[in-house]
Amino acid sequence: MRLTGFLRLAAFSILLSAPISAWAQDAPPFDPIQFELRLSGIADPAAQLTAIEAAIADVENADAPDLQIYFDLNVLRLEVLQALGETRKAADAAALLAGYAIAQRERLDRDPLPHLHLAAELYEAAGVAREALRVLDQELDVRLDGGQAGDDIARVHLEKARLADLQGNVAQAARFREQADAALLEDDSKSRSADQTGYREVDVFYATDRARTGRTEPSDFYGYERGGLDYGVVAVTIPETHVPGAIETPSIWKLEFGPEPAKHIMVHKVEPMEKDGYFARMRAEMAKKGRREAFLFVHGFNTRFDAAAKRAAQLAHDMNYRGVPVVYSWPSAGKTLRYVADTAVVRLSGRRLSRFLEELRDFSGADTIHIVAHSMGNRALTDALELLALRSNAAASDTPMFGQIFFAAPDVDAGLFKEMMRTIHPLAERLTLYASQLDWALVASRKLHGNAPRAGQGGEDALTDVLFDTIDMSDLGEDMLAHTYFANDSSALADIMSLVWLNPDPNVRCGLAETQNGDGGKAWKYQKDACPDGTMIGVINQLWAQNDVTIEKVRALLDTKYKNVEDAAKVEGVLSRLLTPN
Repeated sequence: MRLTGFLRLAAFSILLSAPISAWAQDAPPFDPIQFELRLSGIADPAAQLTAIEAAIADVENADAPDLQIYFDLNVLRLEVLQALGETRKAADAAALLAGYAIAQRERLDRDPLPHLHLAAELYEAAGVAREALRVLDQELDVRLDGGQAGDDIARVHLEKARLADLQGNVAQAARFREQADAALLEDDSKSRSADQTGYREVDVFYATDRARTGRTEPSDFYGYERGGLDYGVVAVTIPETHVPGAIETPSIWKLEFGPEPAKHIMVHKVEPMEKDGYFARMRAEMAKKGRREAFLFVHGFNTRFDAAAKRAAQLAHDMNYRGVPVVYSWPSAGKTLRYVADTAVVRLSGRRLSRFLEELRDFSGADTIHIVAHSMGNRALTDALELLALRSNAAASDTPMFGQIFFAAPDVDAGLFKEMMRTIHPLAERLTLYASQLDWALVASRKLHGNAPRAGQGGEDALTDVLFDTIDMSDLGEDMLAHTYFANDSSALADIMSLVWLNPDPNVRCGLAETQNGDGGKAWKYQKDACPDGTMIGVINQLWAQNDVTIEKVRALLDTKYKNVEDAAKVEGVLSRLLTPN
């Protein structure tokens, strides 16, 4: 950690951390969806700014301020300041957001570099080159703290040289160019050696109808404007110290200001490709894998492209998935205050996703394709699958096009979801609905939709049908607007892995107990801590690639590698049921 970077940000971190406490256990007093609707009815930017600043004050004064809402309100403030032509104030706002992203990165997972870049541009436009240079120094600190070298560092030095030239400071400009040359000449062995130690790199194939931003930073390569369908591969680093279910990010309290591959999950590279080359590379990758399978992840509301890629990589890594991970990323704004805006784009993406699913089936080389969609992404997926089923005249007697399809916390009208399953169910080997009665985002969505139940809500409202299995994950708790219990708790991962591996019925899976919803419909309740999920995941990882798995092989593995007798006995019992369900 470079001391200059720490001194510059330490006071800022303390200032911002002090009023921020844990997230509220109930719905927050500030309702982001209602505020978004109210703001959309204000046409005058000056009046919008007044409303936004009042909302920021309300969040600051709340008993349990929400970090992400606070950040996103300040992003809105920045955008309105730009619209008003308040360039200097906008520059200050961008610099503040960058510092906040650094100070709270462990909890927010927001990249400060785009805000630093914007702040430098705005300061220059405002005629304050000195402040632009200061911000570029901060950018340099972040990049160096993250172990960057070569071109990335040289670019910042050259930008500083250009600004020094504008100020007429020839000597300073020359010094910055010398530093740029030194960075280009510097041996990249330090960063390259890290490529082989401390972490592994997961290549995630992607398709997206987001527009490119024109920026090269991997975390900011795609924005939230609509675009045509892009294909490519995104490289995501997973540290060897990774904890299953977590998305490790830098922590200011560990003196970490920039992401490092050996410590943090990070998007390392985005490589767009033409469609033919994309599928050729996917087929080549498929040929090297233990299973000719693909696992497609469709993200939900409030998710950026880089966050979706990291979640897909984390799922593949934590399951030790033997196939090819794929992510479909639709143009979510990645902000808590853009729920309604996200709803406006997700249905169009469903049409494009439908065509991509056909391409994935026809050109990927996979014998089996599993799909998991989260939250609002289920609107795109259910539309896509329904269109695909109608185009192909899918019937129950057909061989399913897909393996397992998981609908995790679907933000879809419950009645519509149930009706759509009649058309969709022939496409899959099995349909699984993960639900939770503690999911705040779905509670808020239900309010917005006239109190109509959402398909992802659990408890008394759990949606059931013979066409799909309903798994109530309420025991796993909730994590507010992220509501990603399906991916960040190993219990859900163990259940997903069991299904992808052997397609067992709920009555033989680990930790599930039969229950009923308010109408008497059959569902399955996940009982937290009833299943030794960590041991389950480890055992399935060991057995996944083997043929003719027997209970004798399971016992031998448990005796050799797992010393916790109680957990081993539970897993043996579960696997005995999985392997001999009848």
